[in-house]
Amino acid sequence: MNVGDLSNPDYDKDPPSGGYPQPAEDIKVITQILNKLINDSSKDVLLVGHSSGGFTATAAAVPELQAKNRKSKGLKGGVIGIFYECAFLIPVGESVHSFFQPKDGSDPVVPPYSVIHAHGFSSLLSTKDGAKYFFNGLDEATAKHYESTLTASPVFTTILENDAYVALPCAYLVSEDDLALPAAYQEGMVAMQSQRPGVSITTYKAPCGHSPHLQWTEGLVQKIEEFGRNAVVASQIS
Repeated sequence: MNVGDLSNPDYDKDPPSGGYPQPAEDIKVITQILNKLINDSSKDVLLVGHSSGGFTATAAAVPELQAKNRKSKGLKGGVIGIFYECAFLIPVGESVHSFFQPKDGSDPVVPPYSVIHAHGFSSLLSTKDGAKYFFNGLDEATAKHYESTLTASPVFTTILENDAYVALPCAYLVSEDDLALPAAYQEGMVAMQSQRPGVSITTYKAPCGHSPHLQWTEGLVQKIEEFGRNAVVASQIS
């Protein structure tokens, strides 16, 4: 990552010659796992994407791995749906970065939980106030613990090419007390996709902040199981 001492990273250093890792690299790894589960073991797979992981889940659920398409070819298993946990619903043709930036040429937006460094959006964004923005609702000690695990992230510029929103059953869990990705913004992304022909997104709500898997664990599991059961049934009759 070219940040010097990992225990005291310097985010102002020049980016590495090949650039920082991008979601495209994550997608390759997830695709390898999906191939093992689906092509080698004929498993039904429900993808769950949290926060920016929503982009990765959408991108990885390509047509050749979707259960409906595989069934038409006499093959078992495949991706049966995507469950978005307060996640990014990025339109096809956009990246995470481009989607959240103004389109009118005005000053770029830096999230309130991020710190921009010497090389701007060509570099890394480090985090600040993580306990407040990502872990609100947890007790202070626990929130501070998780805050201490946060470091920095590249600016995500991989373009979404796969339109899984139309092809697959989707569900979205809105975290109502989210300070990192406010509920109104989450609902706006759901509405943006839902107005498109063929898109139907089941919506759930969680009375917590940006980390339902830590704050609302039992409820999250119940909603994933509920949606998963429905997605299995849908994949069998489609």
